[in-house]
Amino acid sequence: MRKRIYTDAVSEPPAETWSNMLVSDDLFFISGFTARNNDGVTIDGSDAYEQARIIFQKMQHYTAAAGASMNDILKLTIFVTDIADNKAVWRARAEFFEDDFPACSLVQVAALATPEILVEIEGMGRIGCSA
Repeated sequence: MRKRIYTDAVSEPPAETWSNMLVSDDLFFISGFTARNNDGVTIDGSDAYEQARIIFQKMQHYTAAAGASMNDILKLTIFVTDIADNKAVWRARAEFFEDDFPACSLVQVAALATPEILVEIEGMGRIGCSA
């Protein structure tokens, strides 16, 4: 059985495109988030650090809505348009995780949805695994 998770803190994607978060039993999957504002158009954060912080805040809202925590995230995939932004993303990540960081892949891509988007992050984990 799978369940779609919602939170009022983050806007939902257009109908029939994707789910921001799905849970199946105790496993969860978070779609790639960017620093889009809840208006769905404006990009918040002018650099990779600020954008990563906004993304991790969104992930925090979703994990809480699912009854999990950020430390229940086991795997992150991070897409950046400039690999030199890795330290900025790691700095933001350190503000949201305690103890061991999730397993992680960092991938430089030619572009994301719009030129202003510098970072996209997706994650998966298991509810309650950090307890």
